[in-house]
Amino acid sequence: MPIGIEDFAEIITQGFYYVDKTGMIKELLGNWGKVNLFTRPRRFGKSINMSMLKYFFEIGTDKRLFDGLAISKEIDLCEKYMGQYPVISITLKSTEAEDFLTARDLIVMEINREARRMQFLLESEKLSANEKESFLSLLDEHMENKTLYSSLSLLSEFLKKHYGKKVIILIDEYDVPLAKASRQNYYNKMVLLIRNLFEKALKTNSALEFAVLTGCLRVSKESIFTGLNNPKMYTLLDARCDEQFGFTDEEVREMLAYYDLGEYYDITKEWFDGYKIGRANVYNPWDVINWCDQLLTDTNKIPKSYWANSSGNEEVQRFIQKMGNGVTKTQIERLISGETVQKKIEEQLTYDTMYDSVENMWSLLYATGYLTQSETPAGNLVRLTIPNTEVRSIFRDFVLKLFEKKIAQDGVTVSAFCEALKSGNALETERLFTALMKNTISVRDTAVRKAFKESFYHGLLLGILGFKDGWSVDSNRESGDGYYDIAIEIEDEEIGIVIEVKYAENARFEQECKKALQQINENDYTAELKNDGMRTLLKYGIACYKSQCKVVVGREEYNPE
Repeated sequence: MPIGIEDFAEIITQGFYYVDKTGMIKELLGNWGKVNLFTRPRRFGKSINMSMLKYFFEIGTDKRLFDGLAISKEIDLCEKYMGQYPVISITLKSTEAEDFLTARDLIVMEINREARRMQFLLESEKLSANEKESFLSLLDEHMENKTLYSSLSLLSEFLKKHYGKKVIILIDEYDVPLAKASRQNYYNKMVLLIRNLFEKALKTNSALEFAVLTGCLRVSKESIFTGLNNPKMYTLLDARCDEQFGFTDEEVREMLAYYDLGEYYDITKEWFDGYKIGRANVYNPWDVINWCDQLLTDTNKIPKSYWANSSGNEEVQRFIQKMGNGVTKTQIERLISGETVQKKIEEQLTYDTMYDSVENMWSLLYATGYLTQSETPAGNLVRLTIPNTEVRSIFRDFVLKLFEKKIAQDGVTVSAFCEALKSGNALETERLFTALMKNTISVRDTAVRKAFKESFYHGLLLGILGFKDGWSVDSNRESGDGYYDIAIEIEDEEIGIVIEVKYAENARFEQECKKALQQINENDYTAELKNDGMRTLLKYGIACYKSQCKVVVGREEYNPE
C-alpha cells in the first residue's frame, strides 16, 4: 500500500497499489479553464493527482507509466497532450513556520528546488546571457522580493522560449502557508506574498497554457485571487471531477478483493465511507489504504482513526467549545446520532476569519471533511451530517473531554456518586449519574450502531471515575470468559466493582439492565477482581437512554477458603 508515497511514477514502477484516477485528465481538459482550483479535505489524494498530472503532460515523460490506465484508452487525447508541455510543479504543503521570514525562506527553497530541475536552461541557445543571469537568481536562497514575486512567471517565460511551447503550472496545497500564518499572526504578510506570486504567474503571464491548484479551502478572491480572471473552481459541491479524489465503493470493493479482504467490506464502509462530493459517494482514501495495510499484517485488528490522527482536529475542538454559545446542544446531539442539520455554506472563507462566527465554522467543518452533504444541496443551503464512524468518534471524544472539564468543577456530586457506587446504593448512583449527564449531550435513537452509543456512555462513566483518587479503574480488559466494560478495585477496603453499560433503545431500561447483569455473571467478569484479592464484589448493570439511566446492582461476598 502506498502510505506516504505521493510520487505517481514511484507508485507505478515500484509495484504499489494504485487506484486509477487518470480519468481526471480527460475531465480537466474537457472542462477547460485557464486557472483551475480543486478544494478537497486533507489526505484525499490531492498530491498524488498533481504528481500524475505532471508525469502526463511534461515533455520527456515516460509514456509507459500510463499503460493500461483509463487515460490510455483516449488515444487522440494522449497523442495531443501526453508529454507535450513544459511543466512547473511546486508544493507549498511543507511551508509551515512559526514566523513569516522562516515561512518565506521555505517558499524560496521550493522555488529553488524547481529551478534546479530546470538548470538545463543555462545551456539553452535560445536564452540570452541576461536571461540566464535572471535564471541564476531563481537559484539564490536569499532571493529578493521582486525576484520571488516574479519567480514562477520568469521560469515559465524561460521554458516557453526554450521549448517554443506554453507552460503548465501546478501548485499543490496552495493554502497551507495561509493556514499556518493565521495561527501565528503573520497572515497579512503571507497574503501579500502569495497574492503577488500568483498574480504574476497566473494572470499577467503570456507563457501560461493553464494552471491547476489544490487546497483545503477556497480562500476568498478578495484575499488571494484579486485580479485573477475568474479561476475555475472545483469545490465539494461541484459534480465535475467528483470521483477523482477519494475512493468510490467499486474501487474499495476491488481493493479488498485484490488482497482477499472482502469479508471486511462492511466495517470498512461503516468507518471510512460516507463522503459526498458533487454527485459521487466516496471513501476517505488515506483511511482505506492504512486500514488495508494493517489488515495485511494482522486480520484481528480493529479500525482506528488514521485520518483523525494525522492532525490535531482543531476545527472540531473549537466547534464543540462553542456549545451553548451559538452551537446548540441539540445540533451536536443530532450530528453525533447520525442525523442532519441544514446550514448555509460559505465556500469563500479566509483563514483569518474562519473562526469569527459559528456560521463560518459550519462551512469550515464541511470544507475540511468533518461534515459532508447528505443530499443534493438547495443552492448554498446544505444538509450536513457526520460522514462515518471515524469522524463521529472524533466528535464524541471532544464532547467527552469537555464533559470532563465541566464535572471537574463539581467535585461534590462526583464524590457523592463514587460513594454511592462503592456502597452499592443503586438508586442514589442512578440519581447522581443522571444529574451529571445533564452537563453534556445525549445520544438519540437513530441508525447509528448500538455499540457506538454504549461507548459514549461508557466514556462518560470513565470521565467521572477518573477524578476519584485511590481507585484503580480499568476498561475493556479480559476477565473470565470475556471483556468487561469497567472494573474498579478499592484495595484498602477489598471492594471490587464491575460495570456493564447498555444503551436502552426506546427506553427499555429494565430489559437492558437484566442483560447487563446476566452478561457479567455468565462471563465471570469478576474473576480478575477475585484473583486480585477483592472480597466484596459489586456487579452493576447500567442502562442509558438520552439523559436518563437505570441502575441495578448485584452483590457477592467472596471467600476463597
